[in-house]
Amino acid sequence: MVTKGGGCGGGGGKGGAKGGVKSREEEQQNQISVLALLLAALRKSMVSCRVDSRDEVISSTLQHMEIGWPTNVRHITHVTFDRFNGFLGLPVEFQVEIPNRVPSASANVFGVSAESMQCSFDPNGNSVPTILLLMQERLYSQGGLKAEGIFRINPENGQEEHVRNQLNKGIVPDNIDVHCLAGLIKAWFRELPSGVLDGLSPEQVLRCNTEEESVDLVKQLKPTEAALLNWAVGLMADVVEEEESNKMNARNIAMVFAPNMTRMSDPLTALMHAVQVMNLLKTLIIKTLRKREETAMGGYSPMSSHSCDCPTDEEFDSQPEMDTSCELRGPTSDYDNTLYSNCSADEDEIEAEVESLGEIEECFVRQPDEHKNITHSFFEE
Repeated sequence: MVTKGGGCGGGGGKGGAKGGVKSREEEQQNQISVLALLLAALRKSMVSCRVDSRDEVISSTLQHMEIGWPTNVRHITHVTFDRFNGFLGLPVEFQVEIPNRVPSASANVFGVSAESMQCSFDPNGNSVPTILLLMQERLYSQGGLKAEGIFRINPENGQEEHVRNQLNKGIVPDNIDVHCLAGLIKAWFRELPSGVLDGLSPEQVLRCNTEEESVDLVKQLKPTEAALLNWAVGLMADVVEEEESNKMNARNIAMVFAPNMTRMSDPLTALMHAVQVMNLLKTLIIKTLRKREETAMGGYSPMSSHSCDCPTDEEFDSQPEMDTSCELRGPTSDYDNTLYSNCSADEDEIEAEVESLGEIEECFVRQPDEHKNITHSFFEE
């Protein structure tokens, strides 16, 4: 009995010892976890204290800092101007990480269509490429309208190439020879992909004889070509207004511009067509001058009231010959004088037509790399 009871009591003592060990281990683990939480909380508090102290130092420093008013301030504007798109913003050196914009047209201003270039409005409301307006402004400012033989005298090729390269960069150089500038204006029209008057057939231009027919014919052009033609006619009218200085009348300026207004593959056809284009341009120039005179005189112009009786440029040129012939014949009746004047005018018109062909042919030959195969054999035939 004693033995059994002692055995059972010993077993109970061992179980109690094991339970005590487990409870102590649990207490130690709980203490370790509590200690870890305390350490984490302590670290967070220390970090927040450091941040707060740093903010306090910065705020106190800013409070004691005094900022004065700026001095010697300069406002410098940095922009990029493109002749096709206008102002594009900051220059390229300030946009290192921004890709450049694709240009809206060719890098050249010659040999490209007017639709692909930046355009501006002239005083008459014509939308034309800005480069033409810049060249026109420079031509006027340098007294080009009063230069003798303007648009007829060819400049030196070396200077023209230099100025052309500058214009392709969007720069109009200073102190340009006015004849070089005038030649480049003609070259701009000559090198267009399609001529300004290519929208009109040679038959249409040939049938155009009166001023009203000329105006109606111009209305058939597309808006871009019509604006370019109106601008060119206005330029030629400005030249004619200074005829006393530059010796360029309506016929002369129309003659030098006519070969640049059309593009034809056959040189002979182009030469014949240029004569009709010259007559069309001359009619438009005279109409523009008369309209300006009417505007200046308040709607009345002697030129318009006697437009049918006014002699043409060819009749002015042939007037001395007619006077000499009349003197040789002696006094005649008014009827005879009228018949003789009409016959002489017809003959002079034919002679003027032949002379125009010769002068326009000379203009064709002078044009670089355009009509080199034209020879004077045309008139020999």
